[in-house]
Amino acid sequence: MNDRVPKTRRRYLKIAAGALTVGALALTFALRSPSPVGHWNSAESEDRFLAAYDRAFEDLPTPAETIDVRTDYGVVRVYRFAGTGGSTHPLLLLPGRSSATPVWAANLPGLLTIGDVYTVDLLGEPGRSIQERPISGDEDQADWLAQTFAALPVDKVHVIGLSIGGWTAANLGLHDSSRIASLTLIDPVEVFSDIPWSTAIRALPAAVPWLPKSWRDGFNSYTAGGAEVQNVPIADMIEAGIQGYSLKLPQPTRITEKRLATLEVPLLAVIAGKSVMHDAKHAVATAERTLPDGIVRLYPDASHAINGEYPDRLREDIADFVARNS
Repeated sequence: MNDRVPKTRRRYLKIAAGALTVGALALTFALRSPSPVGHWNSAESEDRFLAAYDRAFEDLPTPAETIDVRTDYGVVRVYRFAGTGGSTHPLLLLPGRSSATPVWAANLPGLLTIGDVYTVDLLGEPGRSIQERPISGDEDQADWLAQTFAALPVDKVHVIGLSIGGWTAANLGLHDSSRIASLTLIDPVEVFSDIPWSTAIRALPAAVPWLPKSWRDGFNSYTAGGAEVQNVPIADMIEAGIQGYSLKLPQPTRITEKRLATLEVPLLAVIAGKSVMHDAKHAVATAERTLPDGIVRLYPDASHAINGEYPDRLREDIADFVARNS
């Protein structure tokens, strides 16, 4: 099945997904300030990012509700979008690093036909969540998200994570699955396969904020299968976040096969065949071998920008998976 969107729209959508890995990789290597929490380097940097965030947000449906959840680690921004579908439990979306809620522009219209959708701006990232206390390891990463879930007026959610958001979702499932109806991991990093050294090395220049913007654009394009990146609202937002925000999060721990086998919730793994974030064949083999209650889908021609390249196919796979586990 070939459900690719038209070229003019695809140019916008591919960057929405592909560029998000810059934060997941490059900022890990960046020079850091002494501050123990993520922060803006200047008021001007914050203003520039938020203006870009608001411009990108215009391409989303209007949220039914905006929620700021106080956790032990800071304030987490959550949006609720009212769906038209009848899913028993709502969907909850976790983006990749440096991308925030606007990265889901291509996917929200389709996902809203399944049910209500919550989106989260990851804590400690560029976005409208505000980190106030250090996040020192995988347990803390799970803890702030579990506290966020507990504050929402729902019993369970179908969690969908993209890129590093996929790792964040799986990490929560390993620490506290009490409010998870199912997990969908879309080309997750550090879950089924290691990040190649070639990609990590290529990310290094993108991490240095005073280098030319073209260096960051080049890496964004690399992760998105060669897509153009200039004059794209979400790419502008991501670039502003990378340049102006100091990330203070620990490097995510690669999830071992032994731990993957302990996941107690239904899991859909969607792997991009041409992703530069892992060896796709190895990732598929690991997922098929280790997941106790898992479904694995390989999109052979997809890049890491998979959610922008195949929004309709993703919607169909997620809808079928959610229906089985509602």
